[in-house]
Amino acid sequence: MSRKRNAIVAIGLLAFASAGLAFPFYMATKSSKSPIIDSSKPLSPQATFRGPYINTGSRDIGPDNQTYPKK
Repeated sequence: MSRKRNAIVAIGLLAFASAGLAFPFYMATKSSKSPIIDSSKPLSPQATFRGPYINTGSRDIGPDNQTYPKK
């Protein structure tokens, strides 16, 4: 009985791992039809507010002192 049970557990773990590894590929092919962010529309207020603060914890390069013009 334990050999059969071990086989069932092993098959279940392999199926779970396969589904987990296949999920990013599934999402990439599903979202390739329509982009996640529409570049023809302006950014939302939340995205523009979040932008300067995304990389504030980085200490390898430092802050970017250059100002960029808005398009």
